[in-house]
Amino acid sequence: MAADSEPESEVFEITDFTTASEWERFISKIEEVLNDWKLIGISSGKPLEKGVYTTGAWEEKSDEISFADFKFSITHHYLVQEPGDKDGKEELVEDALPLPMQDLLCMNNDFPPRAHCLVRWYGLREFVVIAPAANNDAVLSESKCNLLLSSISIALGNTGCQVPLFVQIHHKWRRMYVGECQGPGVRTDFEMVHLRKVPNQYIHLSGLLDIFKSKIGCPLTPLPPVSMAIRLTYVLQDWQQYFWPQQPPDIDALVGGEVGGLEFGKLPFGACEDPISELHLATTWPHLTEGIIVDNDVYSDLDPIQAPQWSVRVRKADNPQCLLGDFLTEFFKLCRRKESTDEILGRSAFEEEGKEVADITHALSKLTEPAPVPIHKLSVTNMVHSAKKKIRKHRGVDESPLNNEVLNTILLFLFPDAADKLGDGFESRTSTPAGNNPPPESEDYNLFSQFKSAPSDSLTYKLALCLCMINFYHGGVKGVAHLWQEFVLEMRYRWENNYLIPGLANGPPDLRCCLLHQKLQMLNCCIERKKARDEGKRGSMSDRSPGDTGKGADHSGDNPDKEKEVGKSWESWSDSEEEFFECLSDTEDLKGNGQENGKKGGAKEGNKEPVNLKPEGRLHPHGKLTLLHPGEPLYIPITQEPAPMTEDLLEEQSEVLAKLGTSAEGAHLRARMQSACLLSDMESFKAANPGCCLEDFVRWYSPRDYIEEEVVDEKGNIVIKGELSARMKIPSNMWVEAWETAKPVPARRQKRLFDDTREAEKVLHYLAVQKPADLARHLLPCIIHAAVLKVKEEEGLEDISSVKKIIKQIVSHSSKVLRFPNPEDKKLEEIIAQIMSVEAIIARARSLKAKFGVEKCENEEEKEDLQRFVNCLLDQPEVSVIGAGRGPAGSIIHKLFVNAQRLTESSDEVSAVPPLDEELRRSGSSEERRLNTGAVSDFPPPTGREVILRTTVPRPAPYSKPLPQRMYSVLTKEDFRLAGAFSADTTFF
Repeated sequence: MAADSEPESEVFEITDFTTASEWERFISKIEEVLNDWKLIGISSGKPLEKGVYTTGAWEEKSDEISFADFKFSITHHYLVQEPGDKDGKEELVEDALPLPMQDLLCMNNDFPPRAHCLVRWYGLREFVVIAPAANNDAVLSESKCNLLLSSISIALGNTGCQVPLFVQIHHKWRRMYVGECQGPGVRTDFEMVHLRKVPNQYIHLSGLLDIFKSKIGCPLTPLPPVSMAIRLTYVLQDWQQYFWPQQPPDIDALVGGEVGGLEFGKLPFGACEDPISELHLATTWPHLTEGIIVDNDVYSDLDPIQAPQWSVRVRKADNPQCLLGDFLTEFFKLCRRKESTDEILGRSAFEEEGKEVADITHALSKLTEPAPVPIHKLSVTNMVHSAKKKIRKHRGVDESPLNNEVLNTILLFLFPDAADKLGDGFESRTSTPAGNNPPPESEDYNLFSQFKSAPSDSLTYKLALCLCMINFYHGGVKGVAHLWQEFVLEMRYRWENNYLIPGLANGPPDLRCCLLHQKLQMLNCCIERKKARDEGKRGSMSDRSPGDTGKGADHSGDNPDKEKEVGKSWESWSDSEEEFFECLSDTEDLKGNGQENGKKGGAKEGNKEPVNLKPEGRLHPHGKLTLLHPGEPLYIPITQEPAPMTEDLLEEQSEVLAKLGTSAEGAHLRARMQSACLLSDMESFKAANPGCCLEDFVRWYSPRDYIEEEVVDEKGNIVIKGELSARMKIPSNMWVEAWETAKPVPARRQKRLFDDTREAEKVLHYLAVQKPADLARHLLPCIIHAAVLKVKEEEGLEDISSVKKIIKQIVSHSSKVLRFPNPEDKKLEEIIAQIMSVEAIIARARSLKAKFGVEKCENEEEKEDLQRFVNCLLDQPEVSVIGAGRGPAGSIIHKLFVNAQRLTESSDEVSAVPPLDEELRRSGSSEERRLNTGAVSDFPPPTGREVILRTTVPRPAPYSKPLPQRMYSVLTKEDFRLAGAFSADTTFF
């Protein structure tokens, strides 16, 4: 058995000679991709319309294939066309040319301004490119190039694909392609020549015609005429004769309300350099026949003035320096700074050593206690002023980032009321500006609610603009820290001396605005309360009748009451509060249940007084309702207003309430904390309506919770009987519990719901500890808001449709990003980049308008044409000049080139003349010119020369089928390229 098994083990390897090689696998993969993309079979389509390569949409799809371990990317580029009825006649004809061969002869889309290079060179609407996948890989050897060409030729033959297939060879920067297109009995080879140095015989049209004819090798004696399309491109770079209208700001100027040559409250705008670097004029002869014109090394008929078609494109300066963009970028950099104000400026105004620090820590408790001395004599004030003196002592006047002149100008801009220091006029001026500025119903004004910034006429908005300007022109972050320190000291001074802050709307903090604006509004509320209280102490209390808080106004159907209730201001409550403030001797710290304790303390104090049923704290009769039991008229009481809150306080309160949990005890405690305002209103109601009951209060405060029904009594009369709603009858109902707890205490003797002293000190402390980076984060929405308004204002002067769309996108994007706290830096940078792009577009529009003299044009019709032309230059890659060199725009372009040429000729520097220049100068002196001898010097030598030669000839034999032949040539200063597409008959050869 062992002997039998040995020979079997020897016959183990079997060589399969049918296994595909790597080359065959590569071809198979190409065929597989072509099948997947459905590029098999006859290609059909409509003739191309003029300009469709520019206006139409191009798409591409890619895949990856490999030859052994060398990876290639295969990409299908195609023009998206509307699905239409296929031309059945064309499909039935067996010898119909493939669509790409027909495109070779199409003249509707020569020289497209924006397209793939193969589209420009060959005029194709669809093609496939195989290129090395890695950027640094290249197919360099001739054998490898031939192998790839053989691969695509076999793949096209096997699949019947009529879409041209190209292979990229050599280094990618050279853009060298070879390819092939196959049809029934025909084949087109795509070949290319790329040279650095231009052979002299190919500079002119005659030499190109020679190489084209020799390549075709047509055996016919009278060669069919060759169709030509020629384009010469001229570049204008010298704009010296036109000064850029945007003058850079004078940083040292300080005149009146202007700093740095810029008015406060306004952002700068415009480019500091010309945002248009070059103008490219393309003069085109779209359809010429061989023999019509002469262009050789001795003479040329190609005069740009005589060209039937002119088109212009502008080259934009890369990232031109723009003022608004620089302002935004520099301010945004502040957000990433880590230093505190103390570290930037040295010793802080709010920090001293030892004993003084202890005084600061006890300042809040001292201020909240009733004190026999006026508030302005407390240690906090002395501390602040002494600290201010010590700052100036530590930091000399010369070392201050902001000089006094600039600082005073800024402070007067921010606080215009500071010019009037004393007197009633000052007080009236400070209290009225915010109230006398009703917000206009414009979309631009209300942007602050979308951006969460601040109204454009507010102090916060002005402060943001000033800090932005200081950061850019006056000392950077040190200047910002200095101004902020002075601002905080001004806030404390106003708090201590009862001066309202200008530029802030009356009322509680507006939660639609940024947190810093809310804090300033909160401080203003505190100043208003304190001011009213101090005025009452001096005996100057006015006899205004205070209004109501509007409790229950939403539920009540009584319109007169509603109007009166809603009309109550902060001052009206403050005026009636000082009586309570003098009586209050409670010195408990306000903790979680501080308000509740205050109410109980107030109730006990009320019980100590002799029982007095005399009503107190009445506002006015309700008008309709009467008390259920005594039957007397029901009076609306004077009530306390709820404490104003900023968004951070609301979040803090919600967190505290959430931490109480869902237990019964936690829910009960949460309800009691939330009912502080309800308890205060009940006490006020009891004081104004002696003998009232809970039903009376509910009828006024929440009418929906009092249900009335018509019933028939014992005598048969229909009477209205009312009772509390079901939720009011729940055992241990908070309303019932609060009603039983409430004592008849008028609002003026109740514990304050809003402790203005404590809240003001909290706000001032919050402002004092802000770092420049924090400040920049707070105010960045205001700066973006101001930038958008500035861009809108500038765009309104230019009326550019594309800019309007971008501005709408900026507003939409900013609204989403800025609405939430702490937006990502990347998203903020995107918004700033969008604003900078709009500024650059507007600057380009102004540059072009200045160069083309749009404003100086007297003829209205020509002015409109020029304006339309300038707008098109901004939006489109290339714009046709109506009337070519003889139209209004063409004549201006001609003058621009003439002036530039005169400057060049008048310069002392004589540079070497390139061959093209020699040719044009020689041709300019010829007597056969149709124009005068100076016409040639109007234009510089052409920077680019493009020629397309086309013909249809039988190839390779006289009896072969006539097929399209095409050659494209481009000649620049350091580049020469020939791209040929030569077709041959594969049946009759």
